[in-house]
Amino acid sequence: MKTMSIATLLLTGAFLALPASAQDADAVQAMLKKEGCTKCHSVDKSKKGPAYQKVAAKYKGKADAQQKLEQFLTTSPKVKFDDGSEEEHKALKDKGATGNFIKWVLSL
Repeated sequence: MKTMSIATLLLTGAFLALPASAQDADAVQAMLKKEGCTKCHSVDKSKKGPAYQKVAAKYKGKADAQQKLEQFLTTSPKVKFDDGSEEEHKALKDKGATGNFIKWVLSL
């Protein structure tokens, strides 16, 4: 009986330890489509905006990465593109979706 309980706990713990990015990737993809993010961004190719992998590399290992990305994504800053044009980046309103998205990007 004790062995069975330990095995159950280990299996449950292994399931719960899955990375958030694996559990919430579908929600991120739905948000990207809904918010129109894919017009300017892609996972692995630069478009008008940087690829998400490039963003992840820029912030890799930085303690304030989550906070900086959250500020950027929720305040509508002006962004400058390679062609010299500028526009206001669309702010994300849903804090939960924004946090999930940031975790997903940083996991790339």
